[in-house]
Amino acid sequence: MRSRTGSLQRIVIGLSLLGLTLCCAVLGYYLAGWALLDAVYMVVITIFGVGYGEVRPLDSPALKVFTILVIVAGTSASVYAVGGFVQLITEGEIQQALGARRMSRGIDTLKEHVIICGFGRIGQVLCRELAQARQPFVVIDSNPERVTLAESLGYWVRLGDATEEEVLQAVGIQRAKALATVLRNDAANVFITLTGRGLNPKLTIIARGEYTTTEKKLLQAGADQVVLPATIGGLRIAHMITHPAAVDLLEEKFSRGLLNEQLAEIEMQLLDLEISTSSTLAGQTIGQLEVRGKQTFLIVAVRRADGTAISHPPRELVLQAGDRVVVLGYRDDIPQFVQRYSQRRELKYRGAQS
Repeated sequence: MRSRTGSLQRIVIGLSLLGLTLCCAVLGYYLAGWALLDAVYMVVITIFGVGYGEVRPLDSPALKVFTILVIVAGTSASVYAVGGFVQLITEGEIQQALGARRMSRGIDTLKEHVIICGFGRIGQVLCRELAQARQPFVVIDSNPERVTLAESLGYWVRLGDATEEEVLQAVGIQRAKALATVLRNDAANVFITLTGRGLNPKLTIIARGEYTTTEKKLLQAGADQVVLPATIGGLRIAHMITHPAAVDLLEEKFSRGLLNEQLAEIEMQLLDLEISTSSTLAGQTIGQLEVRGKQTFLIVAVRRADGTAISHPPRELVLQAGDRVVVLGYRDDIPQFVQRYSQRRELKYRGAQS
């Protein structure tokens, strides 16, 4: 920041000196008896080296010396200002290169560290917790904006694709003690797990899975533990609903706010769907509803019209008009048909858009 400020000051000083030189030069020729337009023309072709001949003959030694001074002063001011522009452009690139080199050297010194693949919401929460625990870690992400964010927080970070062996080797996977792949792409998580296990057989690998069907694949690829955020979140919400003190959880503003803040950390969204008499969802089973949604969400609870709460509803349970269905899923994955066929009341979380 300091060097950038110095460049701007250099540009301002150079332009100011150039402007002062132009004014003094025009005034000098004007006082020598030249017409104002001739004086301006003479100054321009003299300072900027156009190469045209003099407007009028320089018939006195004083005028010749004055012209020499105009050339020296004008050229120096111009070069000084242009140098400021060049410095302003190049110093950013130089600092970026030096920063990348410094980052690379810092990562090379890490031992017994944790490699985090993905700096999304879950990755950010994980980094914050590890930083508080003073556990060394390095982040890999292919999004330049996220990498910049990680750098601003003081984290070791590498821009690149974590599925590539070269990137994992660059962050010292052979020296690492654990790898956490928390991307939203299950296929990428499986590939990273498989690659990481091949590069370091002793590595502890924790992988994120979007769907329950991916858990087995991740374990077969070499993951020691598999975390399914949707399943964990659904079980927790269902547990809260079944407790007497939390029967009205969805109606309590304070409790709802705390819950949604926690859900926002893992990119999840909670919907409280009311089945109206005109909804095509009335009369269908839980299983049919999940099939139509291509299993991209979980139904964690059903509250009947009489207030009875059913947690972990069986797939055979038939939905009735007046029921309220608590659906948990990722913000981008909850199907559009739920919004079309049901009266929806969305439980907003911090950062959500209405």
